[in-house]
Amino acid sequence: MTRKARAFRILVATDGSERRALSRTWSSVETVVVDKTPVKGILDEAGRFKADVIVLGWRGHGAIRRLLMGSVSRGVVRGATCAVLVVRRSVRVRRIVVGLDGSRTPKGVLAFVAGLVPPANGRAVLVTAVNTMRMPSHGLVPGAADIAREVKRTNASRRKTATKELNRAAVRLRRAGWQTRTVLTSGEPLRDLLGAVTSARAQLLVVGARGASGIRRLLLGSVAEGALERSPVPVLIVR
Repeated sequence: MTRKARAFRILVATDGSERRALSRTWSSVETVVVDKTPVKGILDEAGRFKADVIVLGWRGHGAIRRLLMGSVSRGVVRGATCAVLVVRRSVRVRRIVVGLDGSRTPKGVLAFVAGLVPPANGRAVLVTAVNTMRMPSHGLVPGAADIAREVKRTNASRRKTATKELNRAAVRLRRAGWQTRTVLTSGEPLRDLLGAVTSARAQLLVVGARGASGIRRLLLGSVAEGALERSPVPVLIVR
């Protein structure tokens, strides 16, 4: 996939051996060797280069560690001010899953995806998990019937609002050339998001980071953190 409207700047963190392969696809490839710690070197170059995306490999070894990102990847993801793509393996992206979280989703997520040129028959599944309230047990709480009605009304309102937001997002991506499908769930967000990746046979998962600047930038949010550790496909974190 490529970016529309302006030059798309990608910083690829590598040992330099992939330059020839990248040159076959990208018209301009620059190789830079830095004498800094890996995380600082990558982040400093991303800033100098004004990168739109940093691309990193996925590290992890052994029965436990293969589920975890390496310290360099994690440090870059937390410290970056631009989007970061963490790749497990080389894939051709045609189907993507985009995790949305209502008004708390960073605005850049949809803007970033809409700014990509979708592949032929490119499909995007938009997923939102609604945080619904649980019904009280009748007979155990005074006024349980009234509370149950209010809970039902609140849950219906939340689903209606989430559905409207999903539909608006789908319209925006369809205008950008994606075939879209929406999924509204009320389960555990990360589990449902990864389930959507599996059912859609997606090759990429896109989620937003919650952090903004300073200390907050180090806090990606539980869904983003979990996706990085558990997703079977590459994960694009957008700020």
